[in-house]
Amino acid sequence: MDQKTIDALRARPVETFSHLIDGKSVPASDGDTMDIRSPIDGQVLTQVARGTTADMEAAIAAARAAFEDRRWAGQPPAMRKKVLLKWAELIEANALELAVLGVRDNGTEIGMALKAEPGSAAGTIRYYAEALDKVYGEIAPTSEEVLGLIHREPVGVVGAIVPWNFPMMIGAWKLAPALATGNSVVLKPAETASLTLLRMAELAHEAGLPPGVLNVVTGEGAVVGETLGLSMDVDVLVFTGSGATGRRLLEYAARSNLKRVYLELGGKSPNIVFADAPNLAEAAKVAAGGMFRNAGQVCVAASRLLVEASIHDDFVAEVVKAAEAMQVGDPLRLDTQIGAVNSEVQLAQNLRFVETAQAEGGQVVTGGGRILEETGGWYMAPTVVTDVRPEASLAQQEVFGPVLGVTPFETEEEAVRLANATVYGLAGAAWTANLGRAHRMTRAVRAGVMHINTYGGSDGTVPLGGVGQSGNGVDKSLHAFDKYTDLKTAWIKL
Repeated sequence: MDQKTIDALRARPVETFSHLIDGKSVPASDGDTMDIRSPIDGQVLTQVARGTTADMEAAIAAARAAFEDRRWAGQPPAMRKKVLLKWAELIEANALELAVLGVRDNGTEIGMALKAEPGSAAGTIRYYAEALDKVYGEIAPTSEEVLGLIHREPVGVVGAIVPWNFPMMIGAWKLAPALATGNSVVLKPAETASLTLLRMAELAHEAGLPPGVLNVVTGEGAVVGETLGLSMDVDVLVFTGSGATGRRLLEYAARSNLKRVYLELGGKSPNIVFADAPNLAEAAKVAAGGMFRNAGQVCVAASRLLVEASIHDDFVAEVVKAAEAMQVGDPLRLDTQIGAVNSEVQLAQNLRFVETAQAEGGQVVTGGGRILEETGGWYMAPTVVTDVRPEASLAQQEVFGPVLGVTPFETEEEAVRLANATVYGLAGAAWTANLGRAHRMTRAVRAGVMHINTYGGSDGTVPLGGVGQSGNGVDKSLHAFDKYTDLKTAWIKL
């Protein structure tokens, strides 16, 4: 990867994208499109189809037909594996092109995007391709007169709705296990980050995925997302995004066919630093990176920094130093460490959180405002707010932007109480050299993922899921198969 190649890819015009339905590129039924604005400069990058209810119904019908005739589910596992492995190879072969396209669409810095988007997506697809023929059924311990068999079968049609921050990575978390187990899928990308998922689906068909097995419909959540959620022909719905949307999807399931709904709804993750942390300088650097990479637009972002009072001032000073050293700017420059905020709407929301934090007694010690406005893009300085009370908005509500709230604590018990004092439970961390404390914190903090003396970096071998209002079910690991398979008992009298 070099700057010259990146610049050449940046200069390429981006074609208008249509839906992908039943293996074909299909415009919106009424011909309408949506402008896609790049967060890099605020300019229109391209257009995508503005989906209608009829478009989504056509995609669901294609997925249902593909599942019922078993053109994919009926393939031997070895054949499904071959297609998925070829898909992963094609993503890797086009990795830089995909990464640059994604950065132009959603603003993630290119260094992170290349690894976290095509790199991660290809690895995830390869993981589930290799695993799909290693998941066995079971024989029940019955009497000699009966044979009890337990089969795993695909659920049918899966509806997947993915967010704009890491569309390829999170998309692969859902698509790979769903397809590996023989399901058909209808994918609805975020309005502000559809392009790489459309291209990724095209590559799936190049790899040999049969028509109708993977369909992609772009458009507004209030139209195509609602149609997907209310469909009587969708068996499972998987979603990553906001709690408000997650609640609506549960309502849609109740109003339709009681489809299973699995939700990953973000968090307000605590990063707890004790005075006996083995390396406070490293902890401060990781705290800044764990919060500000991708402009804070990460579901597991370490957005609440809880610091033992005896080291609070010195540690915060180190975090501020690390934050101010991070280069914010054009996400397609190799030296950029923090890219653009995804949209003008998101930037405005971030700035309102800062204003509210100050009104509630918080002190902005660095950042706090929009920067690089002359570019036309949407950029914000990494922001650290101290004196954040446990009940404050900044301690309770997910910002999804580069705004870090800091709260001191005196004792381990208080740290646990503060850590658990939100409705969320996605991720957390504790920094300590005390082995007993590390184990106590792992058990005591309510979170789906708990880090010790690090933050982030877990791979596909372990699950990612939340508790409380961070959602249910898990992405990643073999446990993700559970969302996309049904258990069927065969009770055979011998």
